[in-house]
Amino acid sequence: MNRRTFSLSLGVGALSAQPKFTADWNSLRRHQVPAWYNDAKLGIFIHWGLYSVPAWAPPTGELGKVDFSKWFANNPYAEWYLNSIRLKESQTYRHHAKTYGENYDYYNFAATFHRETEKFRPSEWARLFKSTGARYAVLTTKHHDGFTLWPSRVPNPRRKGLSTKRDLVGDLTNAVRAEGMRMGLYYSGGLDWTFNNTPVATMRQVSETVIHTEEYAQYADAHWRELIDRYQPSILWNDIGYPRQGKLPEIFSSYYNRFPDGLINNRFTQDHFDITTPEYATHARIPEKKWETCRGLGFSFGYNQVEGPEHVMAPGKLIGLLIDIVARNGNLLLNIGPKPDGSISAIQLDRLQRLADWMKINAEAIHDTAPAAVQESKTSAGGKVSFTKKGDSLFALLHDRPAGKVIIENLFVEGAVTALGASGNVKTTQQNRAVAFDLPERIDGEHALVLKLSNAWQFAR
Repeated sequence: MNRRTFSLSLGVGALSAQPKFTADWNSLRRHQVPAWYNDAKLGIFIHWGLYSVPAWAPPTGELGKVDFSKWFANNPYAEWYLNSIRLKESQTYRHHAKTYGENYDYYNFAATFHRETEKFRPSEWARLFKSTGARYAVLTTKHHDGFTLWPSRVPNPRRKGLSTKRDLVGDLTNAVRAEGMRMGLYYSGGLDWTFNNTPVATMRQVSETVIHTEEYAQYADAHWRELIDRYQPSILWNDIGYPRQGKLPEIFSSYYNRFPDGLINNRFTQDHFDITTPEYATHARIPEKKWETCRGLGFSFGYNQVEGPEHVMAPGKLIGLLIDIVARNGNLLLNIGPKPDGSISAIQLDRLQRLADWMKINAEAIHDTAPAAVQESKTSAGGKVSFTKKGDSLFALLHDRPAGKVIIENLFVEGAVTALGASGNVKTTQQNRAVAFDLPERIDGEHALVLKLSNAWQFAR
């Protein structure tokens, strides 16, 4: 892929108007989270690779809700398939031995992946992502198995043939930008099982198997430089640490100087980062740093053929999660796990479409908003209410979608009120420290209902 084919209008900015960064942490700490990211609120994460061919993991449960002493032998992350089959006590090992043979090499899945990815239509993904209200996407360019989704000029010194023939990174980057969205790139900087094939059986061993060698540091550095040079990403999304010998200050300063409105996540475990990235978790209060929750629609990031509707978030829960995160000044990086040919399972498509339907009506309360002074309240019936604000307007997002009359506590309203998805003003009655709203009989959509309070409103203290 000729790097000159990529548009510079998204993610570059005016270099002359920005401060220059030098290769030291004090200088890098001056970088600020760009406005586009603060306003975006929603991104789509894509885990796609060789693991998408076997596409199997036991649907054990969500990260954080499973005993970590049992996690790796029952790992629900399908993208960890290679590690799981190295644990002879794991369910995935038993499945692999029965399905493919005990000695079947994981990297043999590459032949199928190469063939199937020729069917991939990146523009269809980009249009789908856009429809959900997502303003950026992040693709796994290399996961822990070491296989890259672009034909890298930096060969793996340990094993040949560990790159795609088709430039999947480039094709998706072009398609995403054509839809007016930003593109971020994920890279497994700490783990690469072609350099260290020690099986990870405990949480402690995750950090113990991060590779700290000069050989691997040069390899990872070269990959990051190549990704930045070829694809000009708006986000550097690293995972699980980085070799101590790596040249991160040099890479970061060069990146910021070229793309001042780019940003870097915290998973290099470095001295400077723009965002924190909790996984399958949120914050009860607004943290000091801008943050982003990443999680799958189900228990896995990579496609898992075992997952059914009972393992995947219900639409109402998904929408409620987005609302919670945005009200606390976070972004949701919502993951999909495509099949090898780029198709997306029916259950994941359903959830994305339901999210798109809701955002079509209510995106005004999500995009370009800021947290309100109060993130959450409740109705007199005990229903949850979250708040965002934009200019002089306050948005009250009612999670349980009441009908008829609803009373929101600890609120004063004097200005006009409308319901998104309905016409006309909503009648309000002040009741001491609460407001009663007479809701319209017809409000388009389903799931969380949004009231827009214009100008004259305040929270009760």
